[in-house]
Amino acid sequence: MNWIKSLFYVWRRETRLVFTDIGVMLFFFALPLAYPVVYTLIYNPEVVKKIDTVVVDNSRSVESRELVRELGATQGINVIGYAANMGEAREAWMEKKCYGVLEIPADYGRRIGRGEQAVASFYSDMSLLLRYRQYLFAITDVQMNEATRITARRLADGGLLTSSIGGLPVNTQANFLGDVSQGFASFIMPGLVVLILQQSMLLGITMIAGTARDRRRRNGWTDPLDYRAGTLATVLGKSLCYLMVYLPMSYYILEIIPYMFSLPHVGRFLDFMPMILVVLLATSFLGQTLQVFVRERETSLLVIVFTSLIFLFLSGLTWPRYAFSKFWYMVSDLVPATWGIEGIVRINSNGADLSDVSHYYWGLWALTGIYLVTALLIRHFTDRAYRGVPATAATPSEPHADCQCER
Repeated sequence: MNWIKSLFYVWRRETRLVFTDIGVMLFFFALPLAYPVVYTLIYNPEVVKKIDTVVVDNSRSVESRELVRELGATQGINVIGYAANMGEAREAWMEKKCYGVLEIPADYGRRIGRGEQAVASFYSDMSLLLRYRQYLFAITDVQMNEATRITARRLADGGLLTSSIGGLPVNTQANFLGDVSQGFASFIMPGLVVLILQQSMLLGITMIAGTARDRRRRNGWTDPLDYRAGTLATVLGKSLCYLMVYLPMSYYILEIIPYMFSLPHVGRFLDFMPMILVVLLATSFLGQTLQVFVRERETSLLVIVFTSLIFLFLSGLTWPRYAFSKFWYMVSDLVPATWGIEGIVRINSNGADLSDVSHYYWGLWALTGIYLVTALLIRHFTDRAYRGVPATAATPSEPHADCQCER
């Protein structure tokens, strides 16, 4: 019973620290509430459409005009006009009037008429990969349609019946399961929100630790708001406080945000909540481990914000994890959000259940155990470091209720 009371007092003390600190509340509440909305609004519309393009038609034939008409009819390309030569097209490119240039050679129509292969060159601005991706899809579709049309015409010119020709000998068809619209927000947001939850929790936890260290320096290396409890009770009591805050935030991010912005959401609530629960638990222990590196309140911003971009790359959202080197693959396995993103995306976007992502689920539990041990060790050695310093220890019945101190 004394251990349970200690656990309760630690939870109550940590909850009070959270709700009386504007900076921590900003990280624990404002950041998870606002970031998913802001990011999703920034990424709308999700698909880049009608990219301005200039054509240099040196052929001026029926075939070249047909090619330009088909490209202009696609969703991704908007032909704004013709340029007399590549120099004029380059000027339009440098002035950002266009982001792509199609150069049709003088022998384009002649080579097609002779049954030879005709080559047209396309130049794309690579400053934004989304534009290049849209160009690639549009040009590939037009190329396949042109190949079908030219093949049918050649067979007809040879006296063969073309009524049975319906396309290429081997046809291709793309079916996008997780991201039907092929939108950027639908692709990145289901995974990015897990990283937002992790980073905001780490920021809040480390800020609490930095504030406690500041109080010790101002009060003779004694924290008047600290409650002396066992190591395990202290670590678990803090984690219960963080879970109390972040479980509703997780429901908002994973259940409400997808409905608000029509993002992919085919997974069941009972499947992704156990996964996110372990992510939050592992993150809470990781945050209590990283407290040892936080010497001041402001240090949390330097330590955690610095890692946000690194964790984004390690998560596999920008580059697939199977293409990592062994070293970086092992480093990414140490980040709770990496396992959470792998599992949550499969559940939320592809309709997997918990058994389908059991590898990531149990991997998260293993990571939770590792960070629990490290958090206990850090707390144990921290308590030993301050054990010889006189402290204002609160009694279990009145934990720091009447304490007068400089906060």
